[in-house]
Amino acid sequence: MRRTTARAVGLVTGYAADRAFGDPRRGHPVAGFGTVAARLETVSYRDSRAAGAGHVLVLTGGAVAAGVLAERVVAGRWLPTVLVTAFATWTVLGGTTLGRTGGALADRLEAGDLAGARELLPSLCGRDPSVLDADGSARAALESVAENTSDATVAPLFWGAVAGVPGLLGYRAVNTLDAMIGYRNPRYRRFGWAAARIDDVANLVPARIAGLLTVLCAPLAGPGGPGTSGGRAAAVRAWRADAAQHPSPNAGVAEATMAGALGVQLGGRTEYRHGVEMRPPLGSGPTPRVPDLRRAVRLSTAVQTAAAVTAAAIALVGTRRAPGRSPG
Repeated sequence: MRRTTARAVGLVTGYAADRAFGDPRRGHPVAGFGTVAARLETVSYRDSRAAGAGHVLVLTGGAVAAGVLAERVVAGRWLPTVLVTAFATWTVLGGTTLGRTGGALADRLEAGDLAGARELLPSLCGRDPSVLDADGSARAALESVAENTSDATVAPLFWGAVAGVPGLLGYRAVNTLDAMIGYRNPRYRRFGWAAARIDDVANLVPARIAGLLTVLCAPLAGPGGPGTSGGRAAAVRAWRADAAQHPSPNAGVAEATMAGALGVQLGGRTEYRHGVEMRPPLGSGPTPRVPDLRRAVRLSTAVQTAAAVTAAAIALVGTRRAPGRSPG
């Protein structure tokens, strides 16, 4: 086995750790990064794109530098490279916690505990839960599961495959900053512009990989309720017809293919705490209900597993093309 196969093995091992343990309950490194970013913002904030770009450059550059340092420490040693890559992968992935949260929210909705579901929903998305009924909560959670299947698992695995530990940490830094400041509200319209645009670029390829894997894994979602007619062909149709209408070039792919695969329609009136957005319809079929949220979680898990296999394959292709490189 060539030395740089350590990257592929580390990625798969890190994914397995995420499936087994989910996110760390305490001392999560991503949460620590968010704390540092928030403190830096108190100093770096200006209502300008330049200030925002500097903020992103410092934080993302620091994350990438940490990844480079980690790989240099273990350079030339196969097992340490596997372990460092696996730990970094487990640290940046969030797919298992995403699925568990989606399942827990479905449990509360099925039990008629709308108040409990509203309490849990903010951990999945930024919607205003107070205005959502059971089906509205299910739709909001389903859209979040679709988008974050790509953001929380497919994208970091892709960047880990092509750029190792620096790619894993750098992507998570970019995505976290987008979640913190990448908004079009008065405070962040300029300051958060760079974070949002860099996140768009970082997710261009991974979102399309996620879309392709969603199409391939569509049958694993299981049968839907009355009026649903999802599957691979429906996922492809929704991707072609609807994805480009979404305000995000990447979330549109993830949500449209998920909607088509499940045979439901996403989009429409979307209420956030900062205001209301009218989103274009994605897919065709009935409005998603609670059982569709469970199907989405099942499909998300299948896509994440396929993404881990795909990332390992990408890493191994890189191994064959660059046999003389150091591991990682």
